[in-house]
Amino acid sequence: QVQLVESGGGLVQAGGSLNLTCELIGSSNRIRAMGWYRQAPGKQREAVAILGGAGTATYGKSVKGRVTISNVATTVHLYMTNLLPVYTAVHYCNVEYGPPLQRGFWGQGTQVTVAS
Repeated sequence: QVQLVESGGGLVQAGGSLNLTCELIGSSNRIRAMGWYRQAPGKQREAVAILGGAGTATYGKSVKGRVTISNVATTVHLYMTNLLPVYTAVHYCNVEYGPPLQRGFWGQGTQVTVAS
């Protein structure tokens, strides 16, 4: 069984910072990537930041320069700074496994609200 436990969401003023944490409970074998996505009301889910093989980080265009993803083992942190109201969304942690599992898992989501 794989479970992703997210924490750190909340309400912050525009220009403020938040640190989201995602803890993986379950197998750490054959992880291909771990990262964070967000979904604003009425919009599609989009990638915020992803850690791939060898710890390479990829950032979404709309957040580049404002977020940093890091990890300690299978706990992933997303540090967000200089937040904008348009960043208000439910943020989801994701883990993708390579073969033989070849599937992904999602956390339950944590709300980030940026007040203007």
